[in-house]
Amino acid sequence: MYQKYSAFMKISILVMVLSLTACSGVTEPPASQETSTPTNEAVTAPATDDEKAPEATRPQTENFDLMTGEGNQSHTATLHQGEGFSLYVFEKFAFDAAEGRLYLSSNPEYNVDIETLPANYDLTQLESAGKEELEEFGEVSDFSGELIEHPLGYAEIYLQVSSSEGINDYIVWKSEAGDAFLFRLHNPKGEEASDFAGSVLVSLSTVQSDSE
Repeated sequence: MYQKYSAFMKISILVMVLSLTACSGVTEPPASQETSTPTNEAVTAPATDDEKAPEATRPQTENFDLMTGEGNQSHTATLHQGEGFSLYVFEKFAFDAAEGRLYLSSNPEYNVDIETLPANYDLTQLESAGKEELEEFGEVSDFSGELIEHPLGYAEIYLQVSSSEGINDYIVWKSEAGDAFLFRLHNPKGEEASDFAGSVLVSLSTVQSDSE
């Protein structure tokens, strides 16, 4: 009787040991699984298009049709970066990014100052300030609204003084994305006036905020 009981206990203990060994072998994860985790995959993932610099979304050069004395001709302009915006600049022009000033390389008196307006700008206040600025040059004309056959297409404010000294413009314009800019344009009377006016207005129509 004792021998049968002893044999039964040995068998039971052996079964328990085998069961524990089998269970431990199933629950223990292979060591190779630790080398591939979601964290490692996130670190090596490539950057998305949204993380690229704003200027990288626009070509470095673009061709534009300009009306010249010899008719409509295609000219190449190069992308320039300003303070919070970019624009295309033609060969005869230079751009001072710090000042936001685009000007004729041969004569800096022909220039336009570009200013980014805040989202909550006051149109009435800007119009009043523009008239005050321009009145010292002469009688102010108002061309605000739709601009026929004009590179800017439409301007919320377009004030202009044309005199024997030349033309001065005060323009509030919105890009296609809805970002507003203020342009103060100075086009003195002289031989370079026509070359300046045609090209500079096309450049202004390409002004784009970095957030677009």
